[in-house]
Amino acid sequence: MQQINIAIVGYGTVGNAVAQILEKEKELLAQKSGFLINLQKVYTRNWDKDFQFPLKDTQKASSLDEILNNPSIDIVVELTGGIEFPLYLFRECIKKQKHIVTANKALLAEKGKEIFQLAEEKNVRIGFEASVAGGIPVIRALREGLVANKIKNIYGILNGTTNFILTKMYAENKNFHEILKEAQEKGYAEADPTLDINGTDAAHKIAILASLAYGGFLDFSNIYVEGIENIEKLDIELGKELGYILKLLAISKAHNEQVEIRVHPTFLPQTNPLSSVNGVFNAILIEGNYVGETMFYGKGAGGEPTASAVVSDIVDIGKSLVLGVGREIEVTSMNWRHKDLNLKKVEDFYTRYYIRFTVPDIIGVLSKIAAIFARYKISIAAVIQKEKVVELYTKNTEKTVPLVILTHTASENNIQKAIKDIESQKITKSRTVIIRVEDPEE
Repeated sequence: MQQINIAIVGYGTVGNAVAQILEKEKELLAQKSGFLINLQKVYTRNWDKDFQFPLKDTQKASSLDEILNNPSIDIVVELTGGIEFPLYLFRECIKKQKHIVTANKALLAEKGKEIFQLAEEKNVRIGFEASVAGGIPVIRALREGLVANKIKNIYGILNGTTNFILTKMYAENKNFHEILKEAQEKGYAEADPTLDINGTDAAHKIAILASLAYGGFLDFSNIYVEGIENIEKLDIELGKELGYILKLLAISKAHNEQVEIRVHPTFLPQTNPLSSVNGVFNAILIEGNYVGETMFYGKGAGGEPTASAVVSDIVDIGKSLVLGVGREIEVTSMNWRHKDLNLKKVEDFYTRYYIRFTVPDIIGVLSKIAAIFARYKISIAAVIQKEKVVELYTKNTEKTVPLVILTHTASENNIQKAIKDIESQKITKSRTVIIRVEDPEE
């Protein structure tokens, strides 16, 4: 039976899980794939640690050169994280025509154009199933299973940390910082959770999905990203009254020759299937013109689910090597080499809005706001006005109350202009909260 030699660079939680699968499931993988997978070398900067899955001394590489300069290694698995070092590793592997498997969503989202163009030139394959949603096989679904479809929309809950926090805030009526601390204690949030809670992690993932869905590269810096750091439990409660559940949603939509990509806290109807995705789980709802809506659900992170996706790419590339097929087209029927996606500008977004004003408890406030909304062609769908909220009393004891307006579909540009107009007239007494509302079934 033919043998494929593997090297792993980066031996953290996922690296340990990949090594464990390759070693413990060697016979199963050989039976399913028709070839042997040999874990030849592993490189990490520090071997003086206790590892979840210890290796033989012969498998430990003391330098990266032991992998890069070893002609017998067919596939390099990059599991280091970050951008600068893995970009160097990718360039070197491609030069030496070593195929690559990665879970690095940040690298692909921000440097994907360079990487895939280099890989094309050198006939190198890149597997990246593990870069989005851990063990959920959504990359392969877009590349292969849905290839007959024009993808209309993608809605994703793509970050387990933020989904855990919002789920707990909804269920227990606690504030953001209380739940974040609990998430860190349980290991669901990093010591530095910035990239999770500010939406960057989810943005990296939706950027990759959009590139696959629409067959082109995009400038990551042009994606609209908003995190959950400023979410208050009051808005979760008021949203609940309106029939909505709050999620950090990653959204991609096709508009003729433009693509709309955004990540932000989003109110979803309680009846929507994404609303029932709780805790650290991920889900992606994809709508194609022929297949309609399909939904993918599962563990979006963690060592074993992510390692499962990594091994699937190893087997996929290994089959091509064994059969002598050569490099498959990375995205079936899609050409990434000569196309850049045209991203829609933020001000041109159209959606519904939940807007909470903090206003004095006096007659005429609602009518003033409604008049300004009418001036900017914003139609009001529903209003919630509370009689009394003690926490919102101002220092000078002027009583203020929350006034929530739910709009029909409106343009982002008009919403922002209206809010600016309202605040300039000193109608509001505190920061205006704006949360977008989506209904994927509409």
